[in-house]
Amino acid sequence: MIETLHGRYAVGSAPAARFRYWRKRLLWSAVIGGSLALKRLMDLIGAVTGLTLFAPIFALTALCILIEDGRPVFYRQMRAGRRGKPFAMYKFRSMVKNAESLKDGLAGQNESGGVIFKIRRDPRITRVGRIVRKLSIDELPQFWNVLTGEMSLVGPRPPVPKEVAQYGVDDLYRLEVKPGITCLWQIKGRSELTFEQQVALDRQYIESRSFLLDLCILLKTIPAVLSGRGAY
Repeated sequence: MIETLHGRYAVGSAPAARFRYWRKRLLWSAVIGGSLALKRLMDLIGAVTGLTLFAPIFALTALCILIEDGRPVFYRQMRAGRRGKPFAMYKFRSMVKNAESLKDGLAGQNESGGVIFKIRRDPRITRVGRIVRKLSIDELPQFWNVLTGEMSLVGPRPPVPKEVAQYGVDDLYRLEVKPGITCLWQIKGRSELTFEQQVALDRQYIESRSFLLDLCILLKTIPAVLSGRGAY
């Protein structure tokens, strides 16, 4: 009798357990899919709005760069996207044309810890470049990267492949999501933070990301940009 009941329980519970498992999995997939769709919608609206709203600034910045240092107006650089996938990121050119060839000679002046290369008074930056960097205007062309789906409005900043090659296991975690124009550490000090602090904030964002958090970061980016803190 006991064996019969045990057999019935085992047989009867297995399909029910499988049903509960797949139901939870489907519900979770729906939640994740909905969140990603909402984020992508926000990215599209933000990118189109940004490209339209800042069109006059695009034109004025391009003209100033041409007058001071000629072409090219834009700077195209390969960056590591989600899961390390390479893509071409665009910025307004803020440095002299041979900036990359001068970089090795400035290695000893690097003021940033970890694998990031940053100099507060980088001699390669042009006069126009100092202004557009201070106001983060050089980042505006990345609205195009958002429109094409390579970047998001909010997410960890995309590193260059050389930096990724020096990453530790924990550092690679920041590549688990799509990179963004702004991020958590952009509103908490930007270049004043160490590489380790930036990675920690990226991890914090990834583990708690949501539509509301993205919206909060976007709103706080405005005063952060206007203050110019950590922009160099």
